[in-house]
Amino acid sequence: MKYILGLGSNLGEKELLILQAVSMIKERIGDVQEISSMYKSAPIGFESENEFLNCCISIETVLSPLILLKEIKKIEGELGRSYTTTGYEDRLIDIDIILGEKKISQGKLKIPHPRYASREFVLLPLNDLSEFIDPLTFLKSYQLNA
Repeated sequence: MKYILGLGSNLGEKELLILQAVSMIKERIGDVQEISSMYKSAPIGFESENEFLNCCISIETVLSPLILLKEIKKIEGELGRSYTTTGYEDRLIDIDIILGEKKISQGKLKIPHPRYASREFVLLPLNDLSEFIDPLTFLKSYQLNA
């Protein structure tokens, strides 16, 4: 199955952490087909002086969606991600499943990601991926209103 993952970091060596995550995804999850450019963004949902660096990747994997989510959480943990609050906070690495070939809603797993269409830090890198077709509009790329 094909998926688009969103990766972000606003602590430490941000670009290096994202590249390490991509490498781990290649090793454990499946083929990384495309990697977007990296984009800077301000935190959303919490106050921080630390700017985010974000990108999207397209992958193909044989893993089920739930196993994919478990592997993503393992990678985050190995790269130093901690969950200290129930809200948004600074983080070394964040990996989200943004889109998949099927719509899924099972507990904490929601595909497509429920808030991706309102987040510029996801939409900008999505535009870099040739395989991206927005499931809400069925258009090849999502055009932001500048």
